[in-house]
Amino acid sequence: MLLYPLYASIRAIESPSVVDDQQWLTYWIIYSFITLFELSFWRILAWVPLWAYMKLLLCMWLVLPIFNGAAYVYENYIRKYIKLGGFGGSNYTEDQKKILQMISLDARKYVAEYVDKHGWPVFERIINEAEKEAKKH
Repeated sequence: MLLYPLYASIRAIESPSVVDDQQWLTYWIIYSFITLFELSFWRILAWVPLWAYMKLLLCMWLVLPIFNGAAYVYENYIRKYIKLGGFGGSNYTEDQKKILQMISLDARKYVAEYVDKHGWPVFERIINEAEKEAKKH
């Protein structure tokens, strides 16, 4: 619950993509809420026989890359209610940020990697070709 997220958070800070930052920032926020909940209700939780196992399973779901639970929680629950500014860093224009916000988290991750590797002009050509194909059908 601490070692791998710490390692992954450091890697996310060092990577140029902001998609992984979202996963790990969300994880630490949720983990902080769980810890505050435990500290506040420890007397009640002491009587819940499976609390430690439930917490372990929840944290595993939040952490493991196969599930990306923290990113799921952010995309499906937190993001709907809290909109604090746009996507991405200062490297993206407002139009590019709008495009990235329109696609799902998984797709956004691959798009960000593709754009980092090939650049926005190549990605924009792909979008234009897809729009032409969509108009044909």
